[in-house]
Amino acid sequence: MTTPTSLKIAIAQLNPTVGDIAGNVAKAKRAHAEAKRLGADLVVLPEIFIAGYPPEDLVLKPAFARAVRAATAQLAADLGSDGPGMLVGTLWPEDGGAEGPKLYNAVALLDGGKIEAIRTKVDLPNYGVFDEKRVFDAGALPSPVNFRGVRIGAPICEDIWKEEVVECLSECGAELLIVPNGSPFDWTKPEVRMNIAVARVTESGLPLMYVNQIGGQDELVFDGASFVLNADRSLAVQLPAWEEGIVLTNWTKGGDGWRCEPGGRAVLPEGDASAYQACVLGTRDYVDKNGFPSVVLGLSGGIDSALVAAIAVDALGPERVHCVMLPYRYTSNVSLEDASECAKALGVRYDSVAIGAPVEGFLEALAPLFAGTNAGITEENLQSRSRGVILMAISNKLGGMVLTTGNKSEMSVGYATLYGDMNGGFNPIKDLYKMEVYRLARWRNGHVPALAKGPGGIVIPERIITRAPSAELRENQTDQDSLPPYEVLDDILKCLVEQEMALPDIVARGHPAETVARVARLLTIAEYKRRQAAPGVKISARNFGRDRRYPITNRFREELAAPATAAVSAPKIIAPRADGGEVS
Repeated sequence: MTTPTSLKIAIAQLNPTVGDIAGNVAKAKRAHAEAKRLGADLVVLPEIFIAGYPPEDLVLKPAFARAVRAATAQLAADLGSDGPGMLVGTLWPEDGGAEGPKLYNAVALLDGGKIEAIRTKVDLPNYGVFDEKRVFDAGALPSPVNFRGVRIGAPICEDIWKEEVVECLSECGAELLIVPNGSPFDWTKPEVRMNIAVARVTESGLPLMYVNQIGGQDELVFDGASFVLNADRSLAVQLPAWEEGIVLTNWTKGGDGWRCEPGGRAVLPEGDASAYQACVLGTRDYVDKNGFPSVVLGLSGGIDSALVAAIAVDALGPERVHCVMLPYRYTSNVSLEDASECAKALGVRYDSVAIGAPVEGFLEALAPLFAGTNAGITEENLQSRSRGVILMAISNKLGGMVLTTGNKSEMSVGYATLYGDMNGGFNPIKDLYKMEVYRLARWRNGHVPALAKGPGGIVIPERIITRAPSAELRENQTDQDSLPPYEVLDDILKCLVEQEMALPDIVARGHPAETVARVARLLTIAEYKRRQAAPGVKISARNFGRDRRYPITNRFREELAAPATAAVSAPKIIAPRADGGEVS
């Protein structure tokens, strides 16, 4: 076979759906047809594309794994020998002989109507959101695949995060690296990915194509942002983030090996812009992939629900978003005005359902039991739970899924009511701290993100952003009656949640010791609430649920003032209360 000196490779940055084998195969066929139209020799799809990524324990169903393997073989046959080859992520179950059945995260080279080669993932990630060692067998160190005379190294995602796999491929004669990925987004991930890829290019001297999927899958959201680096570490091609697309790259072989010709280099959104788009895409895909026709949420006139409403409209369009004001005697006129103005700016259906009658009904029914007690947080939570019941009734009757609106700061310290404002199916801002909520609201008022379905201009009234936040469950209430200022609270929480810092180190940042100790205590005792919270978009390096997995029953308390060498003493038992308080 004559060694080619030119190659056209199409990057198919696509959005699969976990478990939708037929739908994913159909997407792969459409990508192949488009790549053929573009004149490609090869089209590359992301990690485990045929099954959808991450499939989690779904892969442990033998019938599912067999169906994915069969679909991969059928796809090869259907593509035939007319047009480009395809490098596609898939599952690969094997008998395993005496060692028993094996199941691999694999990439398949399809060409000439058959599966020409299979390569399996070596380095299975088992940290953070990843549990691949739980469900997959590790593959052997791979050799390159031979595609029409070109030796291509095909490490899969995590295989490039360390040196070993790429080093092996280089030593075995790989001429270029193509990396199918299922790499979820967080605030810093784009930069981290690029640094990892540059390191592998530097070590191997080989150009690298990084093909990442896009879309939401439960709490994870994938940003795409696929790219190509040449052997000199220069960026040849950069695909956009947050958009599906098929892009042709042109390669030529010279004395120094393969080189990708410069192509489109999209400017990637950063910081708040990228986080906002993550929330939009994660919400859109959760709603659409689970078959909900619309969403409903309580619009209180506060910043959290206003941002959720804006995200929902950008994700789904105003015709699929229903906002409901649920006023009680403590709801201010300012809240009523701001909620109405926000709904009007977003163009959504807006209704008002007073909760006075159900709240008073609950209080009347409970009066004999509560006789002789003082009114307090129980009565406040009845308001929230009445709102939760009403929103769920609207959902049941009209079909829209309830969106919850609690931010990460509130969920951290339990400033939320079970079966009240925590009611719902999905939370677009679950992984945003309060100060991040404010930043994203301001950002959205100044920008309309790509592919957004909402209007431009000011969609969150300025007064919602500037007024003091309040749950409005009693007269003249503000959040800071119960919590430290959010600037302080968020910094302490980031230290505790994202960095697992010791309490004395947090105090050394300038925070009062009693405040640090109180926040740490609230974080611990609110774990039982977070376990019952709706899923939501993950955008931080360490979210609740998939990343941070603390036991609910947990008596350990870090003693702030105790010296490091002190003897371990019996812990103080602090039991959680259903209302979010605590008892000694």
